[in-house]
Amino acid sequence: MAQGSTTSNRALVRGAERALDQFKYEIAQELGLDSATDGYWGDIPSRQCGAVGGHMVRKMIEMAERELAGRTR
Repeated sequence: MAQGSTTSNRALVRGAERALDQFKYEIAQELGLDSATDGYWGDIPSRQCGAVGGHMVRKMIEMAERELAGRTR
């Protein structure tokens, strides 16, 4: 990692952690990763875990675009 750069794996909006965690499990279920619903991800390959994150990002971008498209000036 470059010197001076910072990363964090936490929600930017206070109180959003619970909603994001629930969202993660919804996406996992959509992808057929029902074994992750008990909270243990150790049996799931990293490729599938990454797919959960990727689908989360896609859906969040879609939600933001819908919100932006719904605004009128």
